Amino acid sequence: MERIVARIAGINVPTNKRVEIALTYIHGIGLSTSKKICGVIGLPDNKRVNDLTEAELTQIREIVDKDYMVEGDLRRKKSLDIKRYLDLGCLRGLRHRKNLPVRGQRTHTNARTRKGPAKAIAGKKK
Repeated sequence: MERIVARIAGINVPTNKRVEIALTYIHGIGLSTSKKICGVIGLPDNKRVNDLTEAELTQIREIVDKDYMVEGDLRRKKSLDIKRYLDLGCLRGLRHRKNLPVRGQRTHTNARTRKGPAKAIAGKKK
């Protein structure tokens, strides 16, 4: 029984990878969570997605839908939380608004991912 694609939580998980790794393609499920899911179902570590039976796939879908907030719901919750910080005007909200690191990291030399490429300051030497 060759399956073209396995859909879990609206995501096409890769079929040629191990189940533990393939589940991490779903936003909101990391490696430890995927190992817990496989442990609950009782899947061996080396089982691949294309070797799963339809019943095992259904079990995985049910566990993910019932116990975990993933994909669209999780993204929506995150954006609503950030919007709430912005509305409150708390420090976290202000840092989000200014596009600076939120969790206390230094910004004097680092934080280029968040701040963008360095901008030259005219007339500044040393």
